[in-house]
Amino acid sequence: MNVAIIGAGYAGMAAAVTLAQHAVSVTVYEASKTLGGRARRVQLDELALDNGQHLLLGAYTETLRLVKLVAPDINAWARQPLTLRTLDGMQLRAPHLPAPFNTLIALLTATGLSAAERYAALRFMLVQRVKRFNLASDCSVARLLEQHGQPATLVHKLWAPLCIAALNTPPTTASAQVFLNVLRDSLVQRRADSDMILPTRDLSALFPEPAAAYVRMHGGKVLSECAINTIVAEGNGFSLAGQHFTHLICAVGPHQATRLLVDLPKLNPLRDALAQLRYQPIATIYMQYPASVKLTEPMLGLSGEFAQWVFDRGITHGQHGLLAVVISAEGRYRTLNHTELADQVEMELRQALGTLPVRLWHQVIIEKRATFSCDVGVQRPPQATPLENFYLAGDYTDSDYPATLEAATRSGVKCAHLILERS
Repeated sequence: MNVAIIGAGYAGMAAAVTLAQHAVSVTVYEASKTLGGRARRVQLDELALDNGQHLLLGAYTETLRLVKLVAPDINAWARQPLTLRTLDGMQLRAPHLPAPFNTLIALLTATGLSAAERYAALRFMLVQRVKRFNLASDCSVARLLEQHGQPATLVHKLWAPLCIAALNTPPTTASAQVFLNVLRDSLVQRRADSDMILPTRDLSALFPEPAAAYVRMHGGKVLSECAINTIVAEGNGFSLAGQHFTHLICAVGPHQATRLLVDLPKLNPLRDALAQLRYQPIATIYMQYPASVKLTEPMLGLSGEFAQWVFDRGITHGQHGLLAVVISAEGRYRTLNHTELADQVEMELRQALGTLPVRLWHQVIIEKRATFSCDVGVQRPPQATPLENFYLAGDYTDSDYPATLEAATRSGVKCAHLILERS
């Protein structure tokens, strides 16, 4: 076997590491200089930023396992029990108790919610647990919450921010079943599953780069700045970049995959299906203040017109005074230019945090296709395709999870195991 992987993001590198573990010859092609795909380092002079802030959960077992496999001696993240605090007064902390008692007590003791809101949230979680978090038919998150009598104020304070953060899709169109899958796996099974895990390294250094070193150490190749524009099917194999491969894993975004599939007629229906996917953006606004500026928590919720969450990169990355404000999913902020958006976000930060010194600089990064839109009824393709020995890896492929690092790594591992099982 000789496997080509196009794309060195989390999905592609998860597949490469898994195959390398089993002594399979692997060559990874990456068009960019930086590994990581849509979860990568962005270099600003001497400062390593990220193209977006990622919060992992303890339930993301595959991603955490792979990071430990390729970088066992590196402390790559900070881990803490579930803690949600917003600057408009809501605070929820999970005690160190077995699941699901930790999260149920967290809901019962949450501050900033009325007694009626706390009991409504608890009732919703208990009902879903009895139903094993399964719906007879999918509907929007907004519709599900309405069916279960969740007060509008509770939706605004808790459920909508969680939905947007987890699915990067507005509750009015987001899949309730996928939302319930996230709640099921993170809140009611093992205590550690609800832990919040904040990377302390940039996203390329967290996994893709040590994964590349692991693959090379096991005889494989990872080629950056090596774009693949054409795939030629040859018998049961494929030719690309002047080489023949027995198997191919396409681990790029779906909008990029549609271009790569042009010369593969058997995949025309798949190509048409990928073209139907919608996307959601994520904006990250970096605000550099003097080093004395710091938050009380690594991550705090905001309730401004635009800003949703603020991360303190001083706490997580040692980049003191650097705040990263995140705006997920579509919204009116897209009508502003970068300077206008930074000014608006700073105004909202001042309203939430009080007096702030003059910012030293700002950097706005907007991923226009950060994730697919995890809508009700969205059709996600399986990893195996109708073309023999051709596989798809990515957070948009078939999964219980929305577009997360965990969905990406699981898809890559699954592709690798499909190849191993069928060979």
